[in-house]
Amino acid sequence: MATRSNRTGTALRPPQDPAAPKTPPPHRKRSEAVPGTIARTRQPRLWTWLLLPGTLWMAGFLVASLLLVATLALGTTDPLGNPRFGLNFANLTALADPAYSTVLLRSLGYALITCLISLAVAYPVAYAIALRGGRFKNLLIAAIVVPFFANYLVRMYGWSVVLSDDGPLLRALRAIGLADGDTKILQTGVGVVAGLVYGFVVFMIIPLYAAMERMDTSLIEAGRDLYGGPLRTFLFVTVPATRQGAAAGCVLVFLPAMGDFVSAQLMGGPDQIMIGNLIQDKFFQGQNWPLGSALTMLLMAVLFLGMLGYLRRTRKDEAEAAR
Repeated sequence: MATRSNRTGTALRPPQDPAAPKTPPPHRKRSEAVPGTIARTRQPRLWTWLLLPGTLWMAGFLVASLLLVATLALGTTDPLGNPRFGLNFANLTALADPAYSTVLLRSLGYALITCLISLAVAYPVAYAIALRGGRFKNLLIAAIVVPFFANYLVRMYGWSVVLSDDGPLLRALRAIGLADGDTKILQTGVGVVAGLVYGFVVFMIIPLYAAMERMDTSLIEAGRDLYGGPLRTFLFVTVPATRQGAAAGCVLVFLPAMGDFVSAQLMGGPDQIMIGNLIQDKFFQGQNWPLGSALTMLLMAVLFLGMLGYLRRTRKDEAEAAR
């Protein structure tokens, strides 16, 4: 069929038959890709290369320190107390001593109780700031975070003064009749847990606040229509929607609380020592570095199991969200 031309000489193609099969457009060549796709593919590679030096630096020191501690755990000590590398499994078998297992279980219990109390404290605080803070959100977060910029040891010394027998807390409790002269908080497990909660509760508040900031508030309104009461709405709507933030906060609280030794040293007694105190004693006072290294490997194994459980749970939640 001949083609017509307009006055400018441009060829006009005849109208195509709608029933005729359409020819697919020609494929773009690699050099004719859509602009911007190459930049998007290169950007992840750029960030990968930028992250690589720091990752290798941190991983190198981590692996080197782990190998050093692991090999030292198989060593011995000379008559002067100096560590010597070797192949001695006595330090590993010594971990089966009931005294060490008691301290490990006590540390595990204190860390779990600290996580539960931190959750109970952090949920209302994060909820109030994220959903009721308004324009004062940043100011409220700063008011919580800035005091924790102070040295951890200084804060624990201050907390021990507050919880002391003549401190303001017990004086106030005695004044209202909730405590007597024999009541004490220091040198007890309650004092140790109080110190751990005070030291690490901020690590629970921040992830929960971030999770509630991302949560759709219409879910809470729908939950109130379905369940009626605020408590049921909180348990069945808010908690499931923020469980990833709660899990991250539990990890951030559990890991340092498990190996902490300052709280037990300042606010506990001989019956409240934790595995961190035991490791410190073996390294600095007992001059038994191989046994201290074996206890360190035991602590890291427990922490690794906790971290592995968190990663498995996170992967499962991401798989459910992707469905």
